Amino acid sequence: MTFSTKIAFLGIGLMGDPMARRLLQAGYFVTVWNRTLSKAHVLKTVGARVATTLPEAVFDADIVISMLEAGPVVAQLIADALPALKANAIWVDMSSTQQAEALQFHVRLSNAGHGFIDAPVSGGVGGAQAGTLAIMAGASAKDYARVEPILSAMGRPTLVGPAGSGQVAKLCNQLIVGGTLNIVAEALLLAQAAGADAAAVRAAIRGGFAESKILDVHGQRMLERNFVAGGQVKSQIKDMHNILAAAEAARVTLPVTQLVTQRYESIAGTYPTADHAAALLALEALNPGQRLGDGPDQLS
Repeated sequence: MTFSTKIAFLGIGLMGDPMARRLLQAGYFVTVWNRTLSKAHVLKTVGARVATTLPEAVFDADIVISMLEAGPVVAQLIADALPALKANAIWVDMSSTQQAEALQFHVRLSNAGHGFIDAPVSGGVGGAQAGTLAIMAGASAKDYARVEPILSAMGRPTLVGPAGSGQVAKLCNQLIVGGTLNIVAEALLLAQAAGADAAAVRAAIRGGFAESKILDVHGQRMLERNFVAGGQVKSQIKDMHNILAAAEAARVTLPVTQLVTQRYESIAGTYPTADHAAALLALEALNPGQRLGDGPDQLS
């Protein structure tokens, strides 16, 4: 894969914008498209070509990358773009979808003579900006080899299995993230309620077996009551539902995931766009009179 490879990037949102910027910084020729055109036009100043229509965006692209809200949106874009796709194009969907949806995308594109890779990411907006995203790719070895350098411009890609496997890996990641966020919230609230200094407790247990990126980043956010969105509650709920759907399909029961899903659903109506560290707010609602720290809530 060379820098002459033409890339169409579909979906210039919270994550798509910095991901497309990383590709442009790496020297790739990138055409961007978004339903709300003004979001795409922002990238024109850093070298992107802006397409006003979906067919215009994909017609000469060797690689199409989509970073969209959910599976149904991806399915609609594939259907709309398919007649305009260049022969042997590879569609890389970096959205978080259900495994069953990814497999459907794979079949539809393969039947039309195109490649498909499901490559969801973890690392949030900060990881997208820094180019350090964890990228979990489900693909054939041949298709993966074609796009690995492109994915490497956005983060650390790993081939985890055939098409559909990327979404499984992402769900495993989100299962751990969602559960750990809730456990960190419980630990910090318990520390304060039992009379300890919650910030000092966090500092004391870092470096031990309880150390994690969640304890580091989101534990601090909870202490600061900073719930301005990186990952959002509504996105976390979507991921939890996808995890449970995958578990049902695989015929396994995930009781902790079921509880975590309920915790996030309890604040879906009140804090849908808050950072998923708002697991603390869901916990505090179960414990009237208990509140971590004394600062005001920072919300979007």
